[in-house]
Amino acid sequence: MEVEELPKANVKRIVKEKLAQLGKEGQDDLNVQKEALLAFSESARIFIHYLSATANDICKESKRQTVNAEDVFKALEEIEFQEFVGPLRASLNAFRRKKADKSDKKAKERNRKRKSEEELSCNNGNVAVSEDVDGSNAEEDGHKDVDASHDL
Repeated sequence: MEVEELPKANVKRIVKEKLAQLGKEGQDDLNVQKEALLAFSESARIFIHYLSATANDICKESKRQTVNAEDVFKALEEIEFQEFVGPLRASLNAFRRKKADKSDKKAKERNRKRKSEEELSCNNGNVAVSEDVDGSNAEEDGHKDVDASHDL
Protein backbone atom coordinates (compact mmCIF):
# COMPACT_ATOMS: atom_id res chain seq x y z
CA MET A 1 0.00 0.00 0.00
CA GLU A 2 1.42 3.35 -1.07
CA VAL A 3 1.50 6.04 1.60
CA GLU A 4 0.29 9.43 0.40
CA GLU A 5 2.30 12.41 1.55
CA LEU A 6 0.86 15.78 2.40
CA PRO A 7 1.74 18.58 -0.02
CA LYS A 8 5.18 19.81 1.07
CA ALA A 9 4.53 23.44 0.11
CA ASN A 10 1.36 23.54 2.23
CA VAL A 11 3.09 21.94 5.22
CA LYS A 12 5.98 24.39 4.94
CA ARG A 13 3.62 27.38 4.71
CA ILE A 14 1.53 26.26 7.70
CA VAL A 15 4.59 25.50 9.85
CA LYS A 16 6.24 28.83 9.03
CA GLU A 17 3.01 30.78 9.70
CA LYS A 18 2.47 29.07 13.04
CA LEU A 19 6.09 29.51 14.12
CA ALA A 20 5.92 33.18 13.15
CA GLN A 21 2.76 33.58 15.28
CA LEU A 22 4.43 31.95 18.26
CA GLY A 23 7.81 33.60 17.77
CA LYS A 24 9.07 37.07 18.49
CA GLU A 25 8.29 40.05 16.28
CA GLY A 26 10.75 40.64 13.48
CA GLN A 27 11.24 36.91 12.81
CA ASP A 28 9.29 36.93 9.56
CA ASP A 29 12.07 35.18 7.67
CA LEU A 30 12.11 31.85 9.50
CA ASN A 31 13.86 28.84 8.07
CA VAL A 32 12.90 25.29 8.88
CA GLN A 33 15.20 22.38 8.19
CA LYS A 34 14.11 19.85 5.61
CA GLU A 35 14.10 17.06 8.20
CA ALA A 36 11.91 19.11 10.54
CA LEU A 37 9.40 19.72 7.73
CA LEU A 38 9.41 16.00 6.98
CA ALA A 39 8.75 15.28 10.68
CA PHE A 40 5.86 17.78 10.74
CA SER A 41 4.42 16.30 7.56
CA GLU A 42 4.66 12.71 8.77
CA SER A 43 3.21 13.61 12.19
CA ALA A 44 0.27 15.37 10.56
CA ARG A 45 -0.30 12.44 8.19
CA ILE A 46 -0.36 9.97 11.08
CA PHE A 47 -2.67 12.22 13.11
CA ILE A 48 -5.08 12.53 10.16
CA HIS A 49 -5.03 8.75 9.66
CA TYR A 50 -5.67 8.08 13.36
CA LEU A 51 -8.44 10.68 13.56
CA SER A 52 -10.17 9.45 10.39
CA ALA A 53 -9.98 5.79 11.51
CA THR A 54 -11.50 6.71 14.88
CA ALA A 55 -14.24 8.80 13.22
CA ASN A 56 -14.94 5.90 10.85
CA ASP A 57 -15.31 3.53 13.83
CA ILE A 58 -17.77 5.95 15.46
CA CYS A 59 -19.69 6.13 12.19
CA LYS A 60 -19.88 2.33 11.89
CA GLU A 61 -21.06 2.05 15.53
CA SER A 62 -23.96 4.30 14.52
CA LYS A 63 -24.69 1.92 11.62
CA ARG A 64 -23.94 4.56 8.99
CA GLN A 65 -21.57 4.51 6.04
CA THR A 66 -20.77 8.21 5.73
CA VAL A 67 -18.52 9.98 8.23
CA ASN A 68 -19.91 13.37 9.23
CA ALA A 69 -18.58 16.34 11.20
CA GLU A 70 -20.07 15.10 14.48
CA ASP A 71 -18.15 11.84 14.07
CA VAL A 72 -14.93 13.84 13.75
CA PHE A 73 -15.77 15.92 16.84
CA LYS A 74 -16.48 12.76 18.85
CA ALA A 75 -13.28 11.18 17.54
CA LEU A 76 -11.25 14.21 18.66
CA GLU A 77 -12.70 13.82 22.14
CA GLU A 78 -12.08 10.06 22.10
CA ILE A 79 -8.40 10.47 21.19
CA GLU A 80 -8.13 13.18 23.86
CA PHE A 81 -7.84 16.25 21.63
CA GLN A 82 -11.03 17.89 22.91
CA GLU A 83 -9.30 21.31 22.86
CA PHE A 84 -9.58 21.17 19.06
CA VAL A 85 -13.37 20.71 19.05
CA GLY A 86 -14.29 24.34 19.86
CA PRO A 87 -12.06 26.00 17.25
CA LEU A 88 -12.97 23.34 14.68
CA ARG A 89 -16.71 23.88 15.27
CA ALA A 90 -16.21 27.63 14.87
CA SER A 91 -14.31 27.11 11.60
CA LEU A 92 -16.96 24.71 10.29
CA ASN A 93 -19.77 27.15 11.15
CA ALA A 94 -17.90 30.00 9.43
CA PHE A 95 -17.38 27.79 6.37
CA ARG A 96 -21.06 26.85 6.28
CA ARG A 97 -22.14 30.51 6.58
CA LYS A 98 -19.77 31.49 3.77
CA LYS A 99 -21.04 28.63 1.61
CA ALA A 100 -24.67 29.61 2.31
CA ASP A 101 -23.92 33.23 1.42
CA LYS A 102 -22.38 32.12 -1.88
CA SER A 103 -25.42 29.93 -2.61
CA ASP A 104 -27.75 32.84 -1.84
CA LYS A 105 -25.77 35.15 -4.12
CA LYS A 106 -25.82 32.57 -6.93
CA ALA A 107 -29.59 32.07 -6.55
CA LYS A 108 -30.19 35.83 -6.60
CA GLU A 109 -27.98 36.16 -9.71
CA ARG A 110 -29.88 33.34 -11.46
CA ASN A 111 -33.22 34.99 -10.59
CA ARG A 112 -31.96 38.38 -11.81
CA LYS A 113 -30.79 36.84 -15.11
CA ARG A 114 -34.06 34.95 -15.55
CA LYS A 115 -36.12 38.08 -14.92
CA SER A 116 -34.05 40.16 -17.34
CA GLU A 117 -34.37 37.43 -19.99
CA GLU A 118 -38.15 37.32 -19.44
CA GLU A 119 -38.37 41.10 -19.73
CA LEU A 120 -36.28 41.05 -22.90
CA SER A 121 -38.47 38.30 -24.32
CA CYS A 122 -41.66 40.25 -23.55
CA ASN A 123 -40.22 43.48 -24.92
CA ASN A 124 -39.30 41.82 -28.21
CA GLY A 125 -42.91 40.77 -28.74
CA ASN A 126 -42.30 37.11 -28.04
CA VAL A 127 -45.10 35.23 -26.38
CA ALA A 128 -44.14 33.70 -23.05
CA VAL A 129 -46.08 30.50 -22.36
CA SER A 130 -46.28 29.02 -18.89
CA GLU A 131 -47.95 25.87 -17.68
CA ASP A 132 -50.84 26.25 -15.22
CA VAL A 133 -51.23 23.99 -12.19
CA ASP A 134 -53.72 21.84 -14.10
CA GLY A 135 -51.18 21.29 -16.89
CA SER A 136 -52.84 23.51 -19.48
CA ASN A 137 -50.87 26.26 -21.25
CA ALA A 138 -51.62 29.88 -20.39
CA GLU A 139 -50.02 32.95 -21.93
CA GLU A 140 -48.71 35.88 -19.97
CA ASP A 141 -49.20 39.59 -20.75
CA GLY A 142 -52.79 39.15 -21.99
CA HIS A 143 -51.97 37.46 -25.31
CA LYS A 144 -54.36 34.90 -26.79
CA ASP A 145 -53.99 31.21 -25.96
CA VAL A 146 -51.76 29.16 -28.23
CA ASP A 147 -52.71 25.60 -29.05
CA ALA A 148 -49.41 23.65 -28.79
CA SER A 149 -51.08 20.55 -30.33
CA HIS A 150 -51.83 22.34 -33.63
CA ASP A 151 -50.82 20.22 -36.64
CA LEU A 152 -47.77 21.52 -38.46
